[in-house]
Amino acid sequence: MIRPDAQLRSGHIPADLIPPGTDPRQVVIVHAAPRSWTGPVLLVLIATFGLCSLLYLTTVAVLSLIQVAATTALAVKTAVPTLVGGGGLITLAIKTPKSERTRAKR
Repeated sequence: MIRPDAQLRSGHIPADLIPPGTDPRQVVIVHAAPRSWTGPVLLVLIATFGLCSLLYLTTVAVLSLIQVAATTALAVKTAVPTLVGGGGLITLAIKTPKSERTRAKR
């Protein structure tokens, strides 16, 4: 016997389980239904999906806040010189060596 209830599951009724004076052909043994794993598996899948969704939405919210903060900082950095009165056109001058300037004048 592999399992303790294997004899009962196969339909054999041990004589010590039948009360004295009972016809063994009239005895019916009712078995419990096997365990269904559908509920626990679905619960784990739904919990995992919910946790992943929560993590994703939190990440998106934090990244959106960082993007808004960076955009605001850039706008403030650009607007402050104009507001303070130091506005004007900012140009980047490229310095050329003296020898090239003298050649260009010739």
